[in-house]
Amino acid sequence: MFQKWKAQAKYLQRETYTLYFAYRHPEVPWYAKLLSACVVAYAFSPIDLIPDFIPVLGYLDDLLIIPFGVWLTVKMIPENVLNECRKQADMAIEKPTNWIAAAGIVVLWLILLVFGIRMFIRPKQKA
Repeated sequence: MFQKWKAQAKYLQRETYTLYFAYRHPEVPWYAKLLSACVVAYAFSPIDLIPDFIPVLGYLDDLLIIPFGVWLTVKMIPENVLNECRKQADMAIEKPTNWIAAAGIVVLWLILLVFGIRMFIRPKQKA
């Protein structure tokens, strides 16, 4: 069972690289490019939307969001382009890190933190 999970993780990693190269391919439709950019940015971001240290929920995004996004995007890309991008992905050595997506997620968490703090710390109103 562990070997099966390991194989699935390797497949998912390869498909994510494939989407990275498909995003740059001129024959990919704009809507597939948009979705692949979102999936790749999220997958390569060093910061998750739901931090991994939160029990159960922390890994939920890795187990659901990324595989679903990869699956959906792969369905939108023409087969010949997909095969070409898979060959490029197989040759890729390092995964790129998307610091812009990471910054966006940090900003989102900071906004949520500020709103959370403001809800608990309200100034006393004078009567």
